[in-house]
Amino acid sequence: MRIFQRINNKLNWSKRRYLALILGMILIGDVSLSVYQTVKPLPEGVDFTGKLHHAEVDFIADQTFTDAQGKKQYQQHIFDTMLSMVAEAKSTIVLDMFLFNDQLGKTAAPHRALAQEMVAALIEKKRRHPDMSITVITDPINSYYGSIVPEQDVLLRRVGVEVIETDLIPLRASNPIWTGFWSLCCQNFGNSPGQGWLPNPLGPDKLTLRSYLSLLNFKANHRKTLVVDGASGWEALVTSQNIHAASSAHDNVALRVKGPAAVDVLNTEQSIAKMSGGELPYVLIADHSSNPTLPQVQVLTEKAIERGVLSLIRSANANDHIQMLMFYLSDRDVIEALKEAQLRGVKMSILLDPNQDAFGRTKNGIPNRQVAKELHDAGMTVRWCNTTGEQCHSKMVIRQSGATQELILGSANLTARNLNNYNLETNLRVIGPANAKVFVDAEQYFNTTWSNPNGEQHSLPYEKYADASSLKYMVYRIMEWSGLSTF
Repeated sequence: MRIFQRINNKLNWSKRRYLALILGMILIGDVSLSVYQTVKPLPEGVDFTGKLHHAEVDFIADQTFTDAQGKKQYQQHIFDTMLSMVAEAKSTIVLDMFLFNDQLGKTAAPHRALAQEMVAALIEKKRRHPDMSITVITDPINSYYGSIVPEQDVLLRRVGVEVIETDLIPLRASNPIWTGFWSLCCQNFGNSPGQGWLPNPLGPDKLTLRSYLSLLNFKANHRKTLVVDGASGWEALVTSQNIHAASSAHDNVALRVKGPAAVDVLNTEQSIAKMSGGELPYVLIADHSSNPTLPQVQVLTEKAIERGVLSLIRSANANDHIQMLMFYLSDRDVIEALKEAQLRGVKMSILLDPNQDAFGRTKNGIPNRQVAKELHDAGMTVRWCNTTGEQCHSKMVIRQSGATQELILGSANLTARNLNNYNLETNLRVIGPANAKVFVDAEQYFNTTWSNPNGEQHSLPYEKYADASSLKYMVYRIMEWSGLSTF
């Protein structure tokens, strides 16, 4: 104390100068942490590029549309495929799902209680096979960042299913303006499940202030995968679909793959479990000989997805055709690559969600409408999914190149948050002969949505949602650059 007193006497500073020093040190700490949070080392196993494996792979899709008589039609197949995989599993099930709940928000009927059905299927499987290893990995959004203990977690743990809520702290910050301050002041504070008092836009449960503050980090385990050891060996499903009642009518896409590529998916999930204090079976499979006539499949996670998409676009030439179906498109590297491909004479068909529907609420069209104008002005053909309450939630890019095709599909939107090692994401890349069934089915799905056959209404022309607002474009660019966004 005498040392501090001597320093104070020598400096003879006023209280205002001391306050300024303290605030300056806090500001320096905040800025330093903000920078560090964007560049800190990635958790082990994140940003994974797998080997190319010849594999059996199937394309699966969900579509909601209006038929020629004006009646809404729902053709949903992905979730039923998940249930069949769970039923066929022999010893291991690993499910990683961003949204795993049946909250509806303001979503109007019809809806299907997907989480309730999956929980029932997993519980029944565990009861019939007590020694089976079943793990469910979820994002903290399902507990509203600690405001509640999800009922499905309680039911699953009661029968011995391991439920792992992803620890997002090791991930880099997509919103560094907030995360620097958060990590300095509040990151290690606990939460109080059941003690919330603030309104919840997604469901009936009240939220704590800390949950809202945690949400502002905009971090997520956005993966949507299922891995099982089925009757014919290891198989995985990688999809854009959430197990979430309010999402049950969305358009979505998925790939179901067998063999070593499925094991690669499993081992990428091991990294997330380990990061979050859990553990999964670790399986090693030699890259044994397989049928060379089958397409090749590659697992991509996080920024590896961006590298794959950019390679697909940049390798296209004037004789190629790129078809893109995307819920969110905003990443500047991808947009510039598309514009460069357009200049090379590559045929472009860009199909986007209009960003108007969000679980019963209306959105302002950012970012897709602003990006659509940019692409349209560059000469590309852009259309909109004809959404009427549901979302066009698919994330898929196809490159047709003569007798060869390439397909990239999965959980990742083409945004900075999804592609730059902020969110956790999983996609599959498929390369092979254009007549392979996986490509025929994927192209048929895209063309149906694009061309509205038989009087059906799947999509609308660009003019329907064209938005020339310079202000909104500027807002989009600031949000994409800064991370102050939910896309």
